[in-house]
Amino acid sequence: MNVFLRSIRIGKWQVPFPVFLWFTLAVVAVSLELSRGEEHFNNFLLYRHVFLHTLDQVNLYKGEPFHLFDNHYGPFFSIIIAPFSFFGNYAGCFLWCVANAWILYYAISRLALTQNQKLMILLVSALEMMTAIHSVQFNPMLAGWIIMAYVLTEKEKDFWATLFIVAGFLVKLYGIVGIVFFFFSKHKPKFVWSFFFWLIVLFCLPMLISSPAFVVQSYGDWYESLRTKDALNTDGAASGFMQDISVMGMIRRIGGIDISNTLVILPAALVYAFPLVRVKQFFQPGFRLAYLALALIGIVIFSSSAESPTYVIAMVGASIWYVIQPDANKKWAGALLLFAFILTSLSPTDLFPRYLREQYVRPYSLKALPCFIIWLVIAVQLIRHTVGFRKERALYKA
Repeated sequence: MNVFLRSIRIGKWQVPFPVFLWFTLAVVAVSLELSRGEEHFNNFLLYRHVFLHTLDQVNLYKGEPFHLFDNHYGPFFSIIIAPFSFFGNYAGCFLWCVANAWILYYAISRLALTQNQKLMILLVSALEMMTAIHSVQFNPMLAGWIIMAYVLTEKEKDFWATLFIVAGFLVKLYGIVGIVFFFFSKHKPKFVWSFFFWLIVLFCLPMLISSPAFVVQSYGDWYESLRTKDALNTDGAASGFMQDISVMGMIRRIGGIDISNTLVILPAALVYAFPLVRVKQFFQPGFRLAYLALALIGIVIFSSSAESPTYVIAMVGASIWYVIQPDANKKWAGALLLFAFILTSLSPTDLFPRYLREQYVRPYSLKALPCFIIWLVIAVQLIRHTVGFRKERALYKA
């Protein structure tokens, strides 16, 4: 595996192969979508219209044009997409996709890990990142924001850490998972007041390009759109089995059980809570990184809105978990990660047998299975281990 972590020469520069692969796949993915015409990057047109409709104070979740029929992002997203909306559709889409790839790359590069560990995360996650870019998705950026919230909390920069948490929450709800980093903060009062400061500021920010009444109404409309979407997600036939790629989706589709999301999410929430009573373990960097991995995987596999491009978030989490395993665990942990790479990352591609994908993986939401198993393993490790993961201080950057 180390051969894939080596650097290659590009002109005068030595570039690690995983970094080269990461950005090459991103550029190739967006270029292919652009070459096929605007109907193949409709998501960007949707995003751009969120900004334009906010300017014109037109409902963000109903009506014309058709681009907005599937908008489920919060009004704050209009501010995020605004800089890309001033370019033409093709240039704006290209810049948007490259920005997503870069933000996630940058966040991973800031983790307190060795260079090889970070390169391994990039290598394993590159295919899922490409899948997200093919769909012109926001998920790589969101994953980057969650990781940056963790990194900045670690660096005792709670004010800026909470900015990323609130931004993610007001765009796609998933970002709220970063609130758990409060338990690792050394400045808890600052973390709390910073969170509410950014919540007020970012909630109000779209008012600068529209009006207070429109923004308040839009948040209410957003809530209703999410409720409607949640109900539709569980209908596998209606969505072509493209949604609800989650633990609940597996139970519903494999067992034929119309199970409530709450019956799965509540036990999962308890599992999240158990490690947080082990306050003495918080000083272990491996423990904190493992909890980051648990959070990144969990927000995907316990969401009925999870679709294939969402799994870039989960696979980054799985990769973080793998690189912090002690040598004694490497073989079985590597086998689990390989299982995830094959069934989670490869299954949507042409490299995976089409028959298996269409007859088993997609109809039964099996893309979620390896990540769920890894999530369970992480939970057991966090709850039962006396110390963190690798104990060598040399493992982590100071």
